Amino acid sequence: MRKSEAERLIKQAYQAWDAEDWLRAAEAFEEVLAHFPDEKDSAVWWYDAALAHKFLRDWQKAYELGREAAVRAPRGEGDPAYWNLGIAATIQRDWATARDAWAGFGIELPDGEGEIEAPGGHACVRLDTGGEREVVWVERLCPTRGRVVNVPVTGGRRYGEIVVHDGAPNGERIVDGTAFPVFDELLLFRESELPTLEVTVAAGERADLEALIGLFTEHGYGAEPASSVRMLCACCSEGTHEQQRGVEAGAQRLSLAAPPEEARRLLERWATGAAIGRSWSGLEPVG
Repeated sequence: MRKSEAERLIKQAYQAWDAEDWLRAAEAFEEVLAHFPDEKDSAVWWYDAALAHKFLRDWQKAYELGREAAVRAPRGEGDPAYWNLGIAATIQRDWATARDAWAGFGIELPDGEGEIEAPGGHACVRLDTGGEREVVWVERLCPTRGRVVNVPVTGGRRYGEIVVHDGAPNGERIVDGTAFPVFDELLLFRESELPTLEVTVAAGERADLEALIGLFTEHGYGAEPASSVRMLCACCSEGTHEQQRGVEAGAQRLSLAAPPEEARRLLERWATGAAIGRSWSGLEPVG
């Protein structure tokens, strides 16, 4: 291939990029890279080809091309080639490459082998299943994975599942005056076995409901008001959104994530506790 032909293909690749024709763009980049893998601008072409396959959710190709991009990127300087490789390697469950990618980006992780378990606080992730969208809290497990710690209302989604999310935020949530970036889900990494239930509970004091939610949390299960705003939505993708959640006294529906028998046991334990006026009814599965 002559360089003039390569220049023509690169121009076509970026025209396709501007049109969001990711497959055509990737194919043009790859055709050039097959002949000119180490030209002055090849590191950018490798990165863009890998990124195009990321947009296509072709994780095998994103992984393969991402490795080539990372080889040509400076280490320890926050180069995005390492972040994209970290995502693709995580999805491919190549933990050695993922660890090296995060180190190449400049992130320190605990020493170890195998699946990365490095809790790093909480984040907001926008779940996307069949066009339905819902923003939930996740407990970070690594730079790109988190365990869902809300009880999702979206059909088929569950408390405790692990998701892979993007590295660039898309909108934000404001909670008690603090802004939290929202990241888009890329993949359901591991499903949860905990079913979603709903129950009607009654309590005289807000503290009674908080005690019930705390009881489920202590046992590794989920519980929260079914009627709360629950961080839903499309509006967060368009900017900021004030989160309004709360636990109020009185009768209300709660969403639970627990095996039915365990849910009944914990509800009974709560209802027969020291407080007066606690009761529950109508425990039933959702979906």
